[in-house]
Amino acid sequence: MTTINWTQATAAVDNAQTILIVTHVNPDGDAIGSLLGLANGLRERGKSPMLAVDGGVPGFLKYLPGSETVLSELSEGEWDLVISVDSSDAERSGKVGIYGQAHSKTIINLDHHPTNTRFGHIHVIIPDAVSATEIVYRWLVEMNQPVTRPVALPLLTGLVTDTNGFRTSNVKSTTLEVAQRLMEAGASLTEVTARTLGSTPYQTIQLWKQVLPSVELDGGVIHASIRRADFPNVEAGDNSSGGLVTFLLTANEAMVSAIFKELADGRIELSFRCKPGFDVATLAFSLGGGGHKQASGATIAGPLEQAKLRVLPLLRQVVATGNLTIV
Repeated sequence: MTTINWTQATAAVDNAQTILIVTHVNPDGDAIGSLLGLANGLRERGKSPMLAVDGGVPGFLKYLPGSETVLSELSEGEWDLVISVDSSDAERSGKVGIYGQAHSKTIINLDHHPTNTRFGHIHVIIPDAVSATEIVYRWLVEMNQPVTRPVALPLLTGLVTDTNGFRTSNVKSTTLEVAQRLMEAGASLTEVTARTLGSTPYQTIQLWKQVLPSVELDGGVIHASIRRADFPNVEAGDNSSGGLVTFLLTANEAMVSAIFKELADGRIELSFRCKPGFDVATLAFSLGGGGHKQASGATIAGPLEQAKLRVLPLLRQVVATGNLTIV
């Protein structure tokens, strides 16, 4: 359900003396893009927001203006306003988000996930938006805040990464119109694509090389496993599995792809992708996770083989009940 409180959200920003902006753990391009795009816009509006995300900004996104101002942890501070971007629930904003929300007077929840729990006081939630950065752009337009290059570049980054280069089924003509406006403001689509979708560390390729022998195709579901004993340096939320699960989905016979990643504490991190006409978000949500119809995930109890026995039949159900009619 769409919930848009532009006027209330803008008034909260303009009346706040101290602002903290947070996003979700293991941040992707949309998380950091919405964090920095909004922050840079508010700075140009005369505000001085603090920014924080657990672990800081991933290396491949440090080209974005303002990334050096993002804190990796919080242990003190009080704020008039906390803005949570791209987080479907309060816990997903991590330690910094939980701390910030406990030490603030007002919380704005800005998100585009259909599974959003409606936490906070002011909601700017648009489930049919392709990215959180699209919502930030619309908010800045609503508050008559000019979109400059330091704002546009992070926003375009979120737009590109969350649509996999404008290839997801939720991309509309208005999506491309927003991209055009951001490019007119100085953001380079070539640069964003090259630094995100066209960039993979060699270490990640080496990991894929070792993981690919575990790939199996079963009933339209293609999946692979990353075992902790074999890859002790692979941590939760790194980009290796996200890129691999997307690559696996390119198999013609696959409708759904999945990665089962064994974590240090014995839990299993799941990454799901599916082709248009199918829905992995509902399954992810039922497992305690969340995301989008075509890209979602969750973390469940191990061990690995038991997790696979539990989840693979559910993924086959996703294939069986899906509809590969692309509108």
